[in-house]
Amino acid sequence: MAEYPREVLERSHATPEQMAAGLVGEWPRGDRPIVVQEYDPAWPGRYEDFRARIAGALGSRIVGIEHVGSTSVPGLPAKPIIDIDVLLDDTEDESRYLPPLEALGYRLILREPWWHGHRMLIDDVEELHLHVWSRNAPEPIRHRLFRDWLRTHPDDRALYARTKLDLARSTRDNPGDYNLAKNTVIDQIFERVFAA
Repeated sequence: MAEYPREVLERSHATPEQMAAGLVGEWPRGDRPIVVQEYDPAWPGRYEDFRARIAGALGSRIVGIEHVGSTSVPGLPAKPIIDIDVLLDDTEDESRYLPPLEALGYRLILREPWWHGHRMLIDDVEELHLHVWSRNAPEPIRHRLFRDWLRTHPDDRALYARTKLDLARSTRDNPGDYNLAKNTVIDQIFERVFAA
């Protein structure tokens, strides 16, 4: 069994108040309902396009870059948004990485220093969620573990797919509830990941 530090094993949940406090500007989609669609085999190629642009803009500042989230799991229905984790030495000094990312057309939407220095940028049509983390943040490790587990465990992939589709319907009038509502099932899957 792999040994993980406590910071990786203990998943934190943001409160709605914390999420609101971290918001910088407005979401482009506003209060439109969440759309979860069948897996699109073009998603890995879209990630590669984004990755190349980001790597070109940030160069050697990047410690790591990964395709994460549901679009990174073949066969998993997802919102058609590519999630990317970028690890830097430190996210505190935004002047080192925000200007080159803004030059690509990305804009800062979340600043969450309380959550391992997390920053999130999006593009204007919200096809990309770019998560910027400090090198030692535990959350990107969890992202990779969850992705890799779902890639190799079809029962949990099916459970997560059903959950996402059900929640997209049930949160139609309150789309802001979608992400927080997934936490129960995500935590159940993580119990199996860490027990394996």
